[in-house]
Amino acid sequence: MVALYLFLDIALSVASVDAWPTLSSPSSISTAATLALPTSANALSSAPTSTNPCGPVAAYYGQHEAAWDANNMDSWLNTWWERSSSAIHANRYGFAGAFGHWAIGNPDFSCQDDGSTSDCDFDPCANHIMNINSEAQQAYYVMESLKGLHTYFTGLREAFELSAIAAALSKDAWAETFYKDKDVKSVAALQEILNSCQTIVGISASLAALGGEVAGAIGGAANALFAGGAGATTPLMSEHQDDTFQKSADLGGILSNIVIGAMKSFTSANNVLMEGQKYQNVGDLRTYLSGGAFVNFGGVDKNLVTNATNAFLIGQAINQLWRTQKIFIMGGGACGDGQGIGSGPHEAMVCRNGQAWYLYYWQEDSHKFVLNSHKWGWVSSPPGADALGSGDYAGVTIQDVINSSLDAYNFAGYNYDNETAFARVQSVLKHQRANPGAQGPSWEGTFTIPVCDVSATINSTDYYKTSILLPYGMGNRPVWCGPVCGGDLGKTQQFIQAANMKNFRSPKHLCKHAPGY
Repeated sequence: MVALYLFLDIALSVASVDAWPTLSSPSSISTAATLALPTSANALSSAPTSTNPCGPVAAYYGQHEAAWDANNMDSWLNTWWERSSSAIHANRYGFAGAFGHWAIGNPDFSCQDDGSTSDCDFDPCANHIMNINSEAQQAYYVMESLKGLHTYFTGLREAFELSAIAAALSKDAWAETFYKDKDVKSVAALQEILNSCQTIVGISASLAALGGEVAGAIGGAANALFAGGAGATTPLMSEHQDDTFQKSADLGGILSNIVIGAMKSFTSANNVLMEGQKYQNVGDLRTYLSGGAFVNFGGVDKNLVTNATNAFLIGQAINQLWRTQKIFIMGGGACGDGQGIGSGPHEAMVCRNGQAWYLYYWQEDSHKFVLNSHKWGWVSSPPGADALGSGDYAGVTIQDVINSSLDAYNFAGYNYDNETAFARVQSVLKHQRANPGAQGPSWEGTFTIPVCDVSATINSTDYYKTSILLPYGMGNRPVWCGPVCGGDLGKTQQFIQAANMKNFRSPKHLCKHAPGY
């Protein structure tokens, strides 16, 4: 009796569903899509049993990216899409509805972001339509991927609903913490961070999908998420192009509005993609699901994403302020020094590949008529550097500043700008080389503090070369009496310009001859 009941139930359900062709026999596809589904005999042979209550589809549980690739799912989905275009257009929910109709017998499967908590749910266990499908494995993988992508967009939206994005940049006089130049300059340069918002939002969008992993086989999908998230910032940025930032401005409030607004706008991509349309010309659903990006998606780590976003925003804001002052990175000699070119401040050092790099601020006395040696200034810790690594700025460290700046310099010298930053993130995601969001603010280009490699001076005869590097301290004034950067005058001149020291006489005050920069 149980078998007979199951037979009748399957037969009635099959009769109520418009029949769909399988991809294994393309010549049998009719324009009316009226091919019969498997016969009742086949249905019974594929029915759940006491030993396998979920039916044949249970064999495909525990899916992962490698299984997607092993079954050539990107190509399979593309073929299904192309051959089912009329059904996709005919269904009110587009692709999601058409595929849900074919895969599980539900033409109202929508995966829409409309407040419903169940419109993307499906239970493959004992679903007779899926179990009698000769392509049950492919149907199951795509259905799980649709649910995963929907979960991604939902989690991304929730992560930015209550998050205190850029709160540290909304506090009174936050900028004075990182800006203490003797000359009161315009800090309208902070507007540059608006341009960096595109890259930051894109990084956060890809991080929400990748977590702490490198893109791997899903590089195409990660790149699409990056581009989609970045594109969502464009209309919001235009609203603030006329803002003039002062040091006490509520930069945090402006950035928060842009980032949260962009993220919420980006989640609207869910509905566009589920319907089978392209989102911002980045690609349609096939791009976002490529490589099995969401076939086994565990959800958005909201704390990871919001903390990373905050760290990137804070890092970019500090970088813009520091780039208006005499702040720079110098090094290239052996870790531990002892090579005759002085010794830098070990409290602000990074040792990379056996080379030591130091973060400096050439501080000047704020009094115009100083008659002692302090008139030449001295090297000290950059303003606000002591606040990094704790409290509101716990997500950014001095080591992040140095490492990020070194990587930016190694790639583009003193010409690393926002366009370069955007292109670099796209490239590493697409080619599966790195996960910028997981790396955090040490990622290349978050900071672009000017770098001078003085290792070439080790074997030089430059006058006063033992004072090229000095520790912090009032009265400690480095002396650079030659082409200290790479042993090249052109590079040294570029460094001096980038570090805001053009026409600044202090580093060459004790030189016998004009060093040429």
